[in-house]
Amino acid sequence: MLPYLKFQFRNILPEAFLPLYLVVVLVIFGGTVAPLSAQNRHLTDSLEFIYTTQSYPKGEELQILQELAFNHPNPDRSLHYSQKLLNLARARDSVGYIIAALQQQGNALRLKGDIIKALQSYFQGVDIAIRKKRNRDLGLLYSTIADVYSVMENRKNTVLYYKKAIAILKDENDSLNYASTLANLGDEYNLNFSKPDSALLLFEQSGAIFKALNNPSGLAYNLGNVGLAYAQKGNFVQAENNISKAIEKLSELGDFYPICVYLTYMSDIYANKKDYTSAFHYAERSLALAEQYGLKDQIGDANLKLSELYDIMDNPAESLAHYKEYVSYKDSVRNIASVQQMANLRTDFEIAQKQVEVDLLNQEKKTQQVIAIAMTVGLAMIALLAFGLYRRYRFIRSTKMIIEKEKERSEKLLLNILPEETAVELKANGKVKAKRFESVTILFTDFKGFTAFAENLSPEQLVESVDYYFSKFDEIMEKHGLEKIKTVGDAYMCAGGLPFISNDHAVKMVRAAFEIVDFVEHSKRINSQELTNFDIRVGINSGPVVAGVVGTKKFAYDIWGDSVNVASRMESSSEPGRINISADTYELVKHEFKCTHRGEIYVRNKGMMKMYFVEHPDTYEVSKRNSDKKVG
Repeated sequence: MLPYLKFQFRNILPEAFLPLYLVVVLVIFGGTVAPLSAQNRHLTDSLEFIYTTQSYPKGEELQILQELAFNHPNPDRSLHYSQKLLNLARARDSVGYIIAALQQQGNALRLKGDIIKALQSYFQGVDIAIRKKRNRDLGLLYSTIADVYSVMENRKNTVLYYKKAIAILKDENDSLNYASTLANLGDEYNLNFSKPDSALLLFEQSGAIFKALNNPSGLAYNLGNVGLAYAQKGNFVQAENNISKAIEKLSELGDFYPICVYLTYMSDIYANKKDYTSAFHYAERSLALAEQYGLKDQIGDANLKLSELYDIMDNPAESLAHYKEYVSYKDSVRNIASVQQMANLRTDFEIAQKQVEVDLLNQEKKTQQVIAIAMTVGLAMIALLAFGLYRRYRFIRSTKMIIEKEKERSEKLLLNILPEETAVELKANGKVKAKRFESVTILFTDFKGFTAFAENLSPEQLVESVDYYFSKFDEIMEKHGLEKIKTVGDAYMCAGGLPFISNDHAVKMVRAAFEIVDFVEHSKRINSQELTNFDIRVGINSGPVVAGVVGTKKFAYDIWGDSVNVASRMESSSEPGRINISADTYELVKHEFKCTHRGEIYVRNKGMMKMYFVEHPDTYEVSKRNSDKKVG
């Protein structure tokens, strides 16, 4: 997944220009007065000195806190000052500052990776802006909400909110934030819709405005974003030149968040040029800077890039270590249903555990009562004591049987989570070594329009429908001797040729894929009222991977490597009801299946790649018989 990058908005109140006394103080303590739109280290240090020493006239505290909340490069400190601003603004009933505080609070939470709380903060601001008819504030908030939907990969809402914001900010004659919104929409078209030409048109418009306003931060972002568009078009020389200049300018401004993103892109550019020394250098710089300022998304992206690089350099141990770090930071926003299901399972388990404790305590109390009565009553009570001891014996025996059954269930559960060979190694050694497999086949599926369905269905209907399909997919995998890896939201991933090496893994995978497609089509014909009917896309690739166990408490068997990324691209480039395969898989199955060459198709970060549709055996046989009849 590509790193996330958006230009941050600033809610400047009409009354919030720095007074002359503050400019003088900044010159004395900071050495310079940087443009207030940039996150400048000198400016932040000077502002913090002014705030902590209270070197400002009475009544200017709200303005100082707003400057600190927006300009501070550390998201934790920015969040701290945003919350102080929000509390003070509410106490003074200052609507403008309340909205500004909620917006910057959301920005800081977003950079820290807390997407849900960020959205809550933004929508609180939207509610106030609508009620108070503050259109400009509403436009800024719509822009930041669009940024969050972009992270969640909700493309429809992302474009919707950007266009709403652009219309409002244009009417309000807010040139700076209008240009910033254009730039962010261009960033969306470039990175998430793979439309670099459309993006460059938007960057050209926004760049002209930044230049007219003499805004250094906007110009720096514009340089970097244009570089990313050139990278998408395959012009790596121009891309590297633009991104290098952007990093240089942003370093001068002290704006570290976009630098992390651009450094990761520089690593990607050099990796494509096979200059792995430079690629490692840029990825490690990105990770160090992100860790220094607590930028969680960027920490995850840098670790993922390092994992990919170590995999290319055939160092599975380091690759696995960085992949584990990536997994610990990656966003779970797109898996809300899965998280809720896990939470319910955990709650049920904890309730069951508490009930066992209560039952044991009750049994202990009964036993103690029997003993006490036996001591006071005599021989008659001894009989009752014996009876109590007999019941205790039966309880212990039944408890042992329960323990044995639970142990057996645990063994089965472990085998459901991990391949048998891996489970045996884990139980024997307490850990599993990462292994490299030179030839496996990976399959990805997803449901077309799943996000739209998810927004209109109840959680119960959504989980029931997905479970219906995935349970059948599991049966198909088991039937063909393939290994299910994981599900992420509506995506299903499996692999063949591991943990036991085989020569026909590609053929097995294609056969399983046809069964999946047939099952989905059959389910649509049934037209059950309880189930949601989906269209499915399937993508397959073959090649080397590294496999291992991720996690120390909740184990997960996973695979990673460039072959996995290509398989995912095959799925996203497929069509509903079709099986799209790479050239590597085609070479392994062409003797068994009729395939139609689709030509070379552009794949993000990979360039042009050959792709093939595998024709359904039934369709192919009917077409062949009809052709034979015509010849006869």
